[in-house]
Amino acid sequence: MICEIRTYNLKLGQLNEYWERFSEKLSARQELSKLGGHWYTEVGPLNQMVAIWPYESLEQRAEIRRAAEAEPNPVWPPDTSDLIVSMVSEIYLPAPFMEPLGEKDIGPLYEMRLYTYPSEGMPQVLEAWGAAIPERVKFSPLAGCWYSEYGGVNNFIHIWAYRSFEERQRIRAETREKGVWPPKGSVRPITQESKLLLPAPFSPMQ
Repeated sequence: MICEIRTYNLKLGQLNEYWERFSEKLSARQELSKLGGHWYTEVGPLNQMVAIWPYESLEQRAEIRRAAEAEPNPVWPPDTSDLIVSMVSEIYLPAPFMEPLGEKDIGPLYEMRLYTYPSEGMPQVLEAWGAAIPERVKFSPLAGCWYSEYGGVNNFIHIWAYRSFEERQRIRAETREKGVWPPKGSVRPITQESKLLLPAPFSPMQ
């Protein structure tokens, strides 16, 4: 299993138009493979969208993209290029302890945290996180966690779901106080970033 995480930076004031055009073609696109989740930034880089598409493999991804873009009536991509300033597509592997993506009502507030770890430390990171996750998810759901086997910047991404900003603050303080989080024995990240996201109307994760 792999996940393609696509990050779009939109032109100012184009969010609703982007959603409308995306929604028009989504049903046909999902006949080929399902959308894992789609969010927009509330705090962090503004006018940004994050879409996650799961695939069984790189080969399946290539096959589905060929089928979706086949002429004369391609079902994908949506006609949104004039609304987009830039787009980045990255491939990640799901962490061993991650639950599959799917239709879930666990938000509506999602925090996406992007960490950079030394590539040689990733096995230790996954082991430490795997040991700590069962206790941590008793406080709030882990929506997803992925890592890159190629190293580089932001090679570890995790998304947490909360019911509100206030709940996020309370849970972060409580898990620290009780020693539940952060994981013990993990390599320290080199860099950290955070985005607070809200789901698009058509996202399977709400």
